[in-house]
Amino acid sequence: EKKAGLLAEFKTTFADYLEALIDTDHPDFGPKNNQVVFAWGRLKGGRSDFINRFMRDGFGSTNTHGHTTVCQGSLYFSGKAMSEKFLDGKWQGGDKFYWQADLRNSEFVIFVGASPFEGNYGPPWRSRAITEGQVERGLKFAVVDPRLSKTAAKAWKWLPIKPGTEGALAMALIRWVMDNEKYNAAYLSAVNKAAAAANKDSTWTEAAWLVKLDDDGKPTTFLRASEIGLKEKEPRPLSTDPEKTFDFDYFVTMVNRAPTAFDPNDDKNPVKGDLLINGANVGGFKVKTALQVIYDAAQEHTLEEWAEIAGLKVSDLEELAVEFTAHGRKAAADIHRGVSQHTNGFYNVVAWYTLNAVIGNYDYAGGMIKLSAYDAAGGKKGQPFPLGSLNNGKNAPFGLSIIRHDAKYQESTIYFSLPEDQRYPAKRNWYPLSSDIYQEIVPSIGDAYPYPVKALLLYMGSPVYSLPAGNTNIPILADPKKLPLFVTFDIVIGETSMYSDYIFPDTGYLERWEFNGSHPSIPFKVQGVRQPAITPLTPDVTVFGGATPLSLEAVLLGLAEKMGLKGFGPGGMGDAGDLTHPDQLYLKMAANLAFGEKEDGSDAVPDADAEEFRIFQQARAHLPKSVFDAARWKSIAGEALWSKVVYVLNRGGRFQAFEKAYKDGQVTNKYGRLINVYQEKTYGVKSAMTGKHLAGYGKYFPGPFDVTGQLLGDEADGFDLRLITYREIAQTKSRTSGNYWLLALLPENFVLMNAADAAARGLSDGDPVKIVSPTNPDGAWDLLNGRTVPIVGKVKMTQGMRPGVIGFSLGFGHFAYGGVDFNVDGLTIPGDPRRIKGIHANAAMRVDPYLGNTTLVDPVGGSAVFYDTMVKVVKV
Repeated sequence: EKKAGLLAEFKTTFADYLEALIDTDHPDFGPKNNQVVFAWGRLKGGRSDFINRFMRDGFGSTNTHGHTTVCQGSLYFSGKAMSEKFLDGKWQGGDKFYWQADLRNSEFVIFVGASPFEGNYGPPWRSRAITEGQVERGLKFAVVDPRLSKTAAKAWKWLPIKPGTEGALAMALIRWVMDNEKYNAAYLSAVNKAAAAANKDSTWTEAAWLVKLDDDGKPTTFLRASEIGLKEKEPRPLSTDPEKTFDFDYFVTMVNRAPTAFDPNDDKNPVKGDLLINGANVGGFKVKTALQVIYDAAQEHTLEEWAEIAGLKVSDLEELAVEFTAHGRKAAADIHRGVSQHTNGFYNVVAWYTLNAVIGNYDYAGGMIKLSAYDAAGGKKGQPFPLGSLNNGKNAPFGLSIIRHDAKYQESTIYFSLPEDQRYPAKRNWYPLSSDIYQEIVPSIGDAYPYPVKALLLYMGSPVYSLPAGNTNIPILADPKKLPLFVTFDIVIGETSMYSDYIFPDTGYLERWEFNGSHPSIPFKVQGVRQPAITPLTPDVTVFGGATPLSLEAVLLGLAEKMGLKGFGPGGMGDAGDLTHPDQLYLKMAANLAFGEKEDGSDAVPDADAEEFRIFQQARAHLPKSVFDAARWKSIAGEALWSKVVYVLNRGGRFQAFEKAYKDGQVTNKYGRLINVYQEKTYGVKSAMTGKHLAGYGKYFPGPFDVTGQLLGDEADGFDLRLITYREIAQTKSRTSGNYWLLALLPENFVLMNAADAAARGLSDGDPVKIVSPTNPDGAWDLLNGRTVPIVGKVKMTQGMRPGVIGFSLGFGHFAYGGVDFNVDGLTIPGDPRRIKGIHANAAMRVDPYLGNTTLVDPVGGSAVFYDTMVKVVKV
């Protein structure tokens, strides 16, 4: 009733603007601008700035979505949840990131679901660090993977785990560490910044914070001092507006069993709390410490039971735990998508990161580190070109996104418009803790939930090929009633762009600008700058009266010109001038890099000398004026910074001096703040499927399960093999299928199978088999164009695969990408069958039985699930 009254009041107050809304009964959907969606696969800085400037600032759509969840979404969003800051009285500002081991200094590493010799950001850096570590420092490592990867082949110990039980192994190791008192008590007892500093640590956790229990003994929120009369709330200025205040309520820990109030961000008054408080009564509240909550979760099973769940030997678990705790802070558990891409992925990741926390290895040389990149967007005070404020006006997008990210279902008008007994489960899941849920974009468009979409623009992505059960996207992309307009930016006719209404040819990686940032395995602060090296294969086009190569940027500039969007054209960058050519954005970003991150300019790079200018000019002399014009480039960067920009571009970016990476046994570029081993914000979220609170800590949840939490029973129906994927270093999902030098190394992939499993089915090396599953009993891709592609590959027998598990490497089995004939304007472009050899079994991966048109998902972290499908193999 109250909500209905508010809606009526809204309609009266904003009567003049209702026409702009998607649905006047659901104003939280936002304006009709949101019915245009821009999605991407791989995207780097520079182009991301260009896209957001166009879609968000210019066009005013909230729907800009990346591919994170098809890679290792729950890894990123566990990192975000664990890095939320307590600021202005609430949890906010978490970073979308993840940690990796500092392999240059590690003494022992557990690689879980990771294969750094073949992928995982990445072999050029990490394989060398591992190899040198083994040879020069005696580095020891274990690999947890159902497949004997190239990394596992060089390991001290290979643990062929049962897929989906990675969290169980983490909890087993936490239990052993706690049982044997091998945890870092000094580190864990610090409850605030001052206590961490007293330990000479840069990070701290909530291990000793008191957590309230509900009537069933389940952990809920942190105890506050005002709740027990220990200390009153106090007004403090908001960080965003010091003229306004918020009520700060102190948290509580026990110090020698006495309740003690503290501020987690206090850097002057150190407080160290008791670690294991179990069910104490404090001021009428039953409480535990966060560490006790985690310990209880680890004690749900004995070590022997955990080993049985994971399909491993208990002796291996014990040896692993002993080794992990024998190297101080130079041990690390390094995880990747093999941990995250499960229905229980979020909690698997949190459990492993918690294991790292109990030995206190974050920010330490040889421990866990995060990436550090120089700011090219002008976000640091004093930088010459702050891109966010350089415009002649911009929109402020609002409203629900098509994937319902960063929003709570229970706060939506959809929820309140339904009868109470029909609110759960929601039609589709909501993701208040995640974003960039790639597998949710097209299916949500297909269901018009929460609203219909009129146009989808897709850059450098192929969800049909790359997603598990990506075949479910095809009926939606092929139906103009569900998606009236579909536009792609591509360098080929790919497995997804083949369904688009328009394909705009794009520039390739040697022809364009990008700011590549860094990755978490790199201890140095860096920012690589990709810049045009060859003449683009695309023709020049005219936008805003000037020539520029046909590309993503050219199309966006052309659309901005036609629509008169703010932020583009003459004066589009405000006082910084025009935006009529991509250079005018990218050279300013290079200038920000050259200036550095100190307001007084003392962090600037040196000036290029005459020889550097000669090299700079000569290296670009072959490029057309639409790409490189020294006078134009200089005028964009400005006289004062031009020689410094040349210095940066000659080096391909900006890179911190090698000797500055470490100091006093820690990395220089620190994460440096609270690590949320207990996440109050996560607990505060209620599932859109069940209405129940989420768990706020690392815990093992048996799977696989559907989005409503119901366990799947496919094994009982005769689907007796678990399907996984892996990577061959010589192939990617896309750009290498036409690289004949690489294809000569491995012309096609295989169905990798344990020799015993093959023998039991009467199979031999080279036998063709079809993979079928509960949601693809025919074992085929139906392309809806008269073609079907069977999911058939050749068997390769090995002892290096856990029995009951089969796998295939990604990057093969294409059904477009220059491998088949295409007709363009009456001209047949013949395909080359070398490009489409092998098997691509993603279409066999299980569709979620509740959602019906997308893969299984991690309902918390958002991951698209690659490793939880049960299949059969049928000899062809």
